Amino acid sequence: MSSERSVPAGSPAPPCSEPEGGAADYRDWVRRSYLELVSSNHHSVQALSWRKLYLSRAKLKASSRTSALLSGFAMVAMVEVQLEMDYNYPKFLLIAFSACTTVLVAVHLFALLISTCILPNVEAVSNIHNLNSVNESPHERMHYYIELAWGFSTALGILLFLMEVVLLCWIKFLPVDSDRRRQKDTVALEPAGGHTGRDAALTSTVIMAPVGLIFVIFTIHFYRSLVGHKTERHNQEIEELHKLKVQLDGHDRILQVV
Repeated sequence: MSSERSVPAGSPAPPCSEPEGGAADYRDWVRRSYLELVSSNHHSVQALSWRKLYLSRAKLKASSRTSALLSGFAMVAMVEVQLEMDYNYPKFLLIAFSACTTVLVAVHLFALLISTCILPNVEAVSNIHNLNSVNESPHERMHYYIELAWGFSTALGILLFLMEVVLLCWIKFLPVDSDRRRQKDTVALEPAGGHTGRDAALTSTVIMAPVGLIFVIFTIHFYRSLVGHKTERHNQEIEELHKLKVQLDGHDRILQVV
């Protein structure tokens, strides 16, 4: 009774320790959740960097193989083609063949040079089993050069190679008509054979024209699809970051209320 009387009637009750303990536990839980979210975001960024590294390495390898193969074929075609000295080739045909072959070899050799210079540095980092070693790779800084080599080797290089095939067919088959005319001069009774060489060259051109058009359309569609996929991925990442920001802002407001 004496203890109850010692407490004044209007005095507030002593504060309870349970709310403070609950608030502290809630703050610890929010802090742990925030650290988990940050660590998961850090790992996702590391995974994205490694994916870019492997993609750059694959592009460099593909461009180096394609450039070496097609430039070798172009050089062999230019060396092995046998021009008929007795046939008067059209001037624009010889100029077009020479220019196309030179540009083709130059483009592929430039792509091969970029791949040869950058690929060893990327390979050296990709073989190290450490998450933080991805920052030592030059693929991010040399991104434009890698894309340039990829475009030269695939899009422009293959298109020039198709043109090279058409020009080579014209140079190879056009002298056939002159040979047949010389044979008719020696043998008068031989029936006229028509323009066999020109027809063969026209046939190769007619076949290769839609193939080149389909190649251009496929290249444009492929790059647009790839850009659309990257845009969707970036939009998803932005939405995830926005959700994370909203959650963190909500946790901060709850902590302020508590």
